Amino acid sequence: MGHIQSLSRRAFVFGSAAVAGGIAFGAYGDAGVAAPSASDNPLAAGLGPDSVTFNPWVEISPDKITLIAQHADIGQGVGSVQPIMIAEEMDLDPGQFEIRFAGPSPAYFNTGFADEFAPFVAADQSPAAEEARAATLEWLRKSGLQMTGGSSSMPDTYEKLRVAGAVARETLKAAAARRSGVAVADLRTESGHVILPNGSKIAYVALAAKAAKIPPVLDAKPRDPSKWRMLGKPMQRLDIRAKVMGELKFGIDMKMDGMLYAFVKLNPGKGQPLKSYDASKARAMPGVKKILEIKNGVAVIATNSWYAMRAVDAIACEWAPSAYPAEQADHWKVLESSFKPEFLGKEWRKIGDIEAGLTTGTRVEAEYRAPYVAHQPLEPLNGIGLVTDTGMEIWVGHQSPRFVQWVAATAIGLKPEQVTFHNQWTGGSFGHRIEYENVRVLAEIANQMKGTPIKLVFSREEDFLQDIPRQIAIARHRGNVDKGKIVAADLQLASTAPLKGLLERSGTPSKDPDGQLAAGLWNVYYDIPNFRATSYEAQGLSPSTTWRSVGASTSGFFTESFIDELIHAAGLDPMKARISMCTVPHYRKVLETVAEMSDWKGPLGNGRGRGVAFVESFGTPTAEVVEVTATDRGIRIDKVWVAADVGKVIDPVNFENQVQGGIVWGLGHAINCELTYSKGAAQQTNYNHHEAMRIYQCPVIEVRGLENDPKVRGVGEPPVPPAAPALANAIFAATGKRIREMPFNKFIDFV
Repeated sequence: MGHIQSLSRRAFVFGSAAVAGGIAFGAYGDAGVAAPSASDNPLAAGLGPDSVTFNPWVEISPDKITLIAQHADIGQGVGSVQPIMIAEEMDLDPGQFEIRFAGPSPAYFNTGFADEFAPFVAADQSPAAEEARAATLEWLRKSGLQMTGGSSSMPDTYEKLRVAGAVARETLKAAAARRSGVAVADLRTESGHVILPNGSKIAYVALAAKAAKIPPVLDAKPRDPSKWRMLGKPMQRLDIRAKVMGELKFGIDMKMDGMLYAFVKLNPGKGQPLKSYDASKARAMPGVKKILEIKNGVAVIATNSWYAMRAVDAIACEWAPSAYPAEQADHWKVLESSFKPEFLGKEWRKIGDIEAGLTTGTRVEAEYRAPYVAHQPLEPLNGIGLVTDTGMEIWVGHQSPRFVQWVAATAIGLKPEQVTFHNQWTGGSFGHRIEYENVRVLAEIANQMKGTPIKLVFSREEDFLQDIPRQIAIARHRGNVDKGKIVAADLQLASTAPLKGLLERSGTPSKDPDGQLAAGLWNVYYDIPNFRATSYEAQGLSPSTTWRSVGASTSGFFTESFIDELIHAAGLDPMKARISMCTVPHYRKVLETVAEMSDWKGPLGNGRGRGVAFVESFGTPTAEVVEVTATDRGIRIDKVWVAADVGKVIDPVNFENQVQGGIVWGLGHAINCELTYSKGAAQQTNYNHHEAMRIYQCPVIEVRGLENDPKVRGVGEPPVPPAAPALANAIFAATGKRIREMPFNKFIDFV
């Protein structure tokens, strides 16, 4: 943790462009030649007798093979894809290995953030851009930044996990050669065994002791994709049966002997303290063991969750006021007044002579708005904590293991290394489980209940009240068209800063511009001769944090809606204009593909309309076409076509599911969702106040993955940003009504 805290803050917020992979294994390979140590390979420290580990992802003992899932599985499926990438190289079949989530260790630093943190847009492959990414990668290696997020899991692991598997395979063959006396060249592997020329087999687990005594084969190469057995083909997720049968244990399902349950009531004015409370009714209720005061609230400890939940509801609290405006209208007023030099975040990009361009032809101006929205994963925040005289153990599903150690330790006066973290399967996150409120609260409670395992669960209402939402934002865009062309676009955005807030709560405060406010704002790949993108950072509003697709979730709506307005003013076809203006060949292919998929031939007429939007986020260019019909009962979303280029589609089924889920998520929030404040507290405290898209509203979604990008990209978040603008543009095409603020149901009805 010391490493993370001492990082250059600037490196965290370099910019916002893309995520791409790099190989980290070389460093481990070099370190592992002599003998892997605990500091080089965290698996080495707990290795049993006659067991072997070749790198931080593979452990073989005489009775089992364990593959490490470096990234948290928050529903995106990496709990399957990660081990299968290793198993592909090791010739292991599903069922022949166990999966374990990685513990906190700098060994699991995320190489996938290299492109995101480098100050260049994703499509910039210039030597200067690549040099900056290489420098960022080296910084990531030294820092040991361990985090799941930013659609970085695939870019991070695609290469290094395959190499890890190849090293294991070749080392096992070397061990078999020593045991059998057969040359390595005459050996092959199949289904968890080394196969000798005479057809006899030696199980990997039988080779563990021998393999532990020889140097790992570090020059092993991963197989050519043409020889893949599982990758690149439809795969059944390893967790699917357990999830379908209700057998998988999520964090909220964890139990321990002697465990007590905690429910909390925290100041709804996020982060502010408790002034006083009256727990006289709660103390007399069944099952109540203790009532504890914590930093910003009160906790009930009871013998089961129902008793704890009922008792905490019976406590009357007086809260200190929120540190942000109590009423929602005042949040918007703060944003409206933030387009001033003193709030300037950064002028992210400037091309041509923007002032001259804004005097040419016809002016178009528009203001767009996006509200706070909640994360609302199905599984509310929870965790189990046990504090002893020597340290703390914590069981919680989280995306940042090392920061969890730091937050828990800091809350109760321990050193980070005194906190042992056990990551859990999670029922969704969307950015919720990269924050720490449940971790801090759990540490405080468990510290007052030393020696007793405490299970904390946030009620649904508490989960909404304490959720740190997506950023609120206003965009004021202006541009000019002349002679059938867009000649200028001046994009300005005022918003709360999601990444800076997260960094501050992670113990790494920054005064540098928030790079996520550039996402969807500066990475515009259209040939616009005069272009400028500028962000302003509003102060004194509700804290905000990363939400699925982060900055692009709002800026993508603003930018692609405005581009559509400019195209309309220029008298052009929305699809043809985007294709002709796109400056990056393989990005243009994404647009051409979605045009071909949707059979785009111009306006539909008769109350029907199609809208297109194209946004690159986290390095993945994604184009979407939404088709709607204006009915007597409102807008009906008929169909969505999506094309995205991820360089390599590792699992076609999971790819399709991720894209479809992102579309439903993006459309649902665009239509229905906002989080508003009154008296300093969120007014929406359950799903009936913050509705996602209903099943009957879901359109047919047709997905196509492209593989033209030279780098492997993620797809968990990129389908979200184009959904809202494509829908808004489709509504305009069908009705002539331009919607510039989310949620859309404030302005138009939906079927």
